[in-house]
Amino acid sequence: MYINSTEVDPRVYEDELRVSRKRKPMVEYGTELRYKMEAVFRVQRVIDDTSIALKQASDIIHLFQDMLDERDAIIRTLEVELERYKDIVDLSYATATRRRVKRIGVSAEPLLESDNVRTFEKEQRSRDLIKDAILANDFMKHLSLAQIEEIVDCMYPITFSRGSIIVNEGDVGSTVFVLEEGKVEVSRDGKYLSNLTPGKVLGELAILYNCKRTATITAAVDCKLWAIDRQSFQTIMMRTGLTKQAEYTEFLKSVPIFKDLPDEALTKIADVLEETAYNNGDYIIRQGARGDTFFIISKGQVRVTMKQPDAAEEKYIRTLRRGDFFGEKALQGDDLRTANIIANDLDGVTCLVIDRETFNQLISPLDEIRTRYEDEFVERRRLDDEFRHVQLQHLRRIATLGVGGFGRVELVQVGDDDSRAFALKQMKKAQIVETRQQQHIMSEKRIMSETDCNFIVKLYKTFKDDKYLYMLMEVCLGGELWTVLRDKGHFDDPTTRFYTACVVEAFDYLHSRNIIYRDLKPENLLLDNYGYVKVVDFGFAKRLEQGKKTWTFCGTPEYVAPEVILNKGHDISADYWSLGVLMFELLTGAPPFTGADPMKTYNIILKGIDTIDFPKSIARNAAVLIKKLCRDNPAERLGYQKGGISEIQKHKWFDGFNWEGLRLRTLDPPIKPRVRSPNDTSNFDEYPPDSDPAPPDDVSGWDSDF
Repeated sequence: MYINSTEVDPRVYEDELRVSRKRKPMVEYGTELRYKMEAVFRVQRVIDDTSIALKQASDIIHLFQDMLDERDAIIRTLEVELERYKDIVDLSYATATRRRVKRIGVSAEPLLESDNVRTFEKEQRSRDLIKDAILANDFMKHLSLAQIEEIVDCMYPITFSRGSIIVNEGDVGSTVFVLEEGKVEVSRDGKYLSNLTPGKVLGELAILYNCKRTATITAAVDCKLWAIDRQSFQTIMMRTGLTKQAEYTEFLKSVPIFKDLPDEALTKIADVLEETAYNNGDYIIRQGARGDTFFIISKGQVRVTMKQPDAAEEKYIRTLRRGDFFGEKALQGDDLRTANIIANDLDGVTCLVIDRETFNQLISPLDEIRTRYEDEFVERRRLDDEFRHVQLQHLRRIATLGVGGFGRVELVQVGDDDSRAFALKQMKKAQIVETRQQQHIMSEKRIMSETDCNFIVKLYKTFKDDKYLYMLMEVCLGGELWTVLRDKGHFDDPTTRFYTACVVEAFDYLHSRNIIYRDLKPENLLLDNYGYVKVVDFGFAKRLEQGKKTWTFCGTPEYVAPEVILNKGHDISADYWSLGVLMFELLTGAPPFTGADPMKTYNIILKGIDTIDFPKSIARNAAVLIKKLCRDNPAERLGYQKGGISEIQKHKWFDGFNWEGLRLRTLDPPIKPRVRSPNDTSNFDEYPPDSDPAPPDDVSGWDSDF
């Protein structure tokens, strides 16, 4: 369209030129040459016009390409916004659902200390792919490199032909996969969600605990995967954690200022030691500088030198190697460095480091071992005598108070005595065995049988038959705190302070006896007839050895601490994390860490409390306390440091609170439930009669001591 189509064909001029040569003399050849040149010029103009047209066409093509690129960028932005909107909707739905549906605790099988983890040979290409997939996974990327290497070693090959189901929605899973070859299709409720290609982790929630698959994964083509089961994964996590703890503790015992500390104190120090790397030639410490940091060499070696007053060069003193330490005087207040410490290893130097402030928070004073014990068996013996003659057949069911994972809780009375009622917890033995929770149930019975605290529900007696286990307990007719919170939306500061203080008193009692609770949430807090809170449901509670940790995944997803998720081993400090979460939920109506599914919730938890937006309704002192309780490092949490749980009680948020009145039960509760009689269940939700078929018998004898 840019070419002049009226131009004359130059071949016409060539014909005329040949004719003119026959009839014209040579003198006219100049005119002919002129015609020829004009023809050439016309051809050139055609070429130039064509070139211009091509350039303009190219510009248009580039313009269209820019438009396409801009369109793709807009599409990508929309996809990101759509995903963000979906997350917001999912979060809103999860929060709304939480207000309507009670949350069920989850637990893995109790872990055995076993080294029987099989390894499988694999090519370096496969090892790299598995490692990269783990490091790209939102959850598994938090594992240490040593743990990842062991996981890579233990993953075994497995293949699926086209159309095969790798993971089936609704099934209980215990295996996680890494896709190496092929392509898989992910669907939920029969609807296509996405395709996944090699280098992806599949089904990672199953390595944490016994849970149902939330989607179906089908092999779109023939696929090769690598797999590891939950028991192997958790064994690796426990073994590496114990090895690291033992190694760090041995390092500490070699240091004079640490050698007389109890194991509990050494464990706390080991937890806060931070690994710091240095390059060859780096000055770790400079003579004359001020410092408050203590170092233990865990890898490589260092040179110790001193600068003499009149000397031009530093004088070599000695070489320190793995297990040696330096800077210990800084922990005792002498912060002027007396020598240079220089990294002296081509492969670099790694040190375990702790600063004076952290050390003093954990250790000083050193006589912090609790001795506040009373003769707590006097009341236990009295209760045993009182209920000695009560038999299961004497109990008369009045109504259902709650429904849980293993059964129901019924309001009962003994015979014709209408003056007093009890709560009877009924658990299906076959289901306990199926989910391998026998140890947890036996632990619950032992702990509650020994407990005597005004802020913990009392256990009076236990029974059993071929189908069920029964626990006869104190009844709290004020209802569940969860129900009150659901109906009110959220609590104000004074109300939250009262209920939190009740939990603090229960934790003080439990932790002083080395008992970890592990399932704090409003659903497990009951109001007694007067409005005081009592902690119930000790299915996840465990008594720990002094200075030791436990490794079984336990808790309710929104409340579990980071170290529980990552299988690092946990102790009573996990309860302080959950206390901070409880405060947040009571003040706002929803926990701070909530995702559309458990794995999303865990990934939000691992990002930390500092990524959470605190609403303005949370007062500053309350926010400060929550953040001090929800520290990522367990040893840094308030309540776990040198002052113990009293540091929580002395926090500014509790200024003016009447702790003595709470303990003596003279303090007026913020909400006083209405309880008209020992049979009044009006403060509980109504539940339909149990329509489930009777469970199968279990006569294996595992519950002989129940």
